[in-house]
Amino acid sequence: MPMTDDGHITVRGIVATGRHGVLASERAHPQPFVVDLDLHLPIDTTSDDLARTVNYAEVATRVIAVIEGEPVNLIETLAGRIADDCLTRHDLLDEVTVTVHKPHAPVGVVVDDVAVTIRRRR
Repeated sequence: MPMTDDGHITVRGIVATGRHGVLASERAHPQPFVVDLDLHLPIDTTSDDLARTVNYAEVATRVIAVIEGEPVNLIETLAGRIADDCLTRHDLLDEVTVTVHKPHAPVGVVVDDVAVTIRRRR
């Protein structure tokens, strides 16, 4: 019987350009979004089979597709869409933590970053 550990796969700094935001200028001029993920799943450390885990290259590609897809007003909504996509496409995932960074958010003052983090469980 395979041994499994509670674990997570971390993917940091997935960058893509999107048109998310409430302002018309944010929809007209794409800006970068950066996503960090923690994918929580049982990890079989006795297997060397990619089919027994989550392929993080596929996950990162899907995150880019969501960022580049249909615009939303809030990065909270974008984080939710990414979480749903991860959990829907990967049965092994128990939980996903998604952080969406919007480094050029128009907040009226100088900031390094604006980010929203959500944790969604199956």
